[in-house]
Amino acid sequence: MKVKNSRMEALKMLISSMELGSQEEVLRALEKEGFKLTQATLSRDLKQLKVAKAASMNGKYVYVLPNETMYKRVSTPRSALEMLQTSGFVSINFSGNMGVIKTRPGYASSIAYNIDNSDIPQIIGTIAGDDTIFIVIRQGVSPEDVKDSLERVIPNISEK
Repeated sequence: MKVKNSRMEALKMLISSMELGSQEEVLRALEKEGFKLTQATLSRDLKQLKVAKAASMNGKYVYVLPNETMYKRVSTPRSALEMLQTSGFVSINFSGNMGVIKTRPGYASSIAYNIDNSDIPQIIGTIAGDDTIFIVIRQGVSPEDVKDSLERVIPNISEK
């Protein structure tokens, strides 16, 4: 199962960072990252991730992850395995008893899931989009306390 999770994360990174228009292109990109799989397996993975095809800015139809209305492409993509070595976390900001966590595209729901299942008493709950998590914080809890409690879910959160 660990191989599949790594492959799925690599697939999300590749779709988020490259304009891939066919399954053959996706298979070649995955192979460059060390994942050799059949077209049937790729098709199941794409279906599980709810990947769709949409027109890019240049009119070419490419694979996109759900909830990506504007394609969040990066100009100089790193390899998917290199991106997997870092957390999807980008930043966190607070206002009153609310917080907003920004993530790389496609990471918000999995990070929010981990937060919700970590039984962190300082956090009442989360709502996740594609690259943003809204968190509701218990009354009287400081942002520093929230960051400290999130450290086990999001390593190095206090460094950003």
